[in-house]
Amino acid sequence: MRGVTGYTDGFAAPGGTKSHYRMLRILDRYILRELATSVLGVAVVLLVVMAGGTFARVLQQVAEGSFPASVMFDVLGLKMLAALTGLLPLALFLGILWSLGRLYHDSEMHVLAASGMGRRGLLRPAAWLAIPMAVVIGLLSLWLGPWAEHTSTTLITKANHSVIAAGLDAGRFTELPGNGGTIFVTDMNRDGTRLGHVFLARQEPGSDGGPPSIRLITAERGALYPGTDGKGRYLALYDGWQYKLPLGADNWNVMQYARNDVAMAPVRPDNGNDRGKVGSATRTAALMASSSPQARAELAWRIAAPVTTLVLALLALPLARQTPREPRYGRLLVAVLCYFLYFSVLSLARSMIGQGKIDGAAPIWVLHLIVVGVSGWFLWRQYAPWKVKGAQA
Repeated sequence: MRGVTGYTDGFAAPGGTKSHYRMLRILDRYILRELATSVLGVAVVLLVVMAGGTFARVLQQVAEGSFPASVMFDVLGLKMLAALTGLLPLALFLGILWSLGRLYHDSEMHVLAASGMGRRGLLRPAAWLAIPMAVVIGLLSLWLGPWAEHTSTTLITKANHSVIAAGLDAGRFTELPGNGGTIFVTDMNRDGTRLGHVFLARQEPGSDGGPPSIRLITAERGALYPGTDGKGRYLALYDGWQYKLPLGADNWNVMQYARNDVAMAPVRPDNGNDRGKVGSATRTAALMASSSPQARAELAWRIAAPVTTLVLALLALPLARQTPREPRYGRLLVAVLCYFLYFSVLSLARSMIGQGKIDGAAPIWVLHLIVVGVSGWFLWRQYAPWKVKGAQA
């Protein structure tokens, strides 16, 4: 007696009819539709969560004076575009787990497997979804992501050196960011670099533990210019008066001037993690031309992004398998832990490359091969023919 075997590559045996293959194509479309719907739903949820966290971080930077509020939503959109490189692989991984887990829990996958659908019947729709997404993630990682980071940095730099971007408008009082005071101008030119009839009021701390003071400045005209280091911002005022009024004291100070340069709130560095990464806004071509460890680490990370997408799609297939009586979310927890372990090891390899401890991206590719091998072995074991114990030939 031989072991119990079956056709594991599809419904049709060699020499089968065309209707069997047509049925297989229908099942491929059905599974692909289920996978795509789940991946889209997970991507929308992750995008909403990421948008909330990114918006909170951008809003904090605006309150700290890193950049004016007028460019807040532009910066938010660019940062979200750059973050899609890490979001889409996770959405694909969780979406495949969710959709296949539902099919396993409802016994649909067990019925299909018992009818002869093998691992190819599961790999085909997963590949049709994962390969185009890997191409999109490759474009995001190698081109759109660095472009978004570079554009965001340029936009913030220009906004910090423009009073128009800071929200200043002629004929109304405007509060400057970073506790820079309140300013009023009667008119300005189109690009906001030349101001007419300026009034500026700001509170300053007292010297030597004295009371704080109010500084009032008037000018016939003014101009905004950046500092030599590119971080400072200064307002040059011409032909006016300056009044320094200590609170609770009568030692007022009055001064008439021909030119008075006033330091505005400095440009504070972005405390977000995105800009803290070395080379995140550097073009891929520039990384390829550089020989520094940081450039090699960033380039290896970008090249690994689409490959990681395919690896995660393959890893999700065996992890999604479960019995009908098994808790629906039990395997999901194990899969998430596997994802974080995989991502943590990738991040560790990237860090070691950036520190010069590892020369080349070989550890990243070795990790990919290990995960692919383990995933393929588990997938093969799940669809391997069962043999009856004690059976004789």
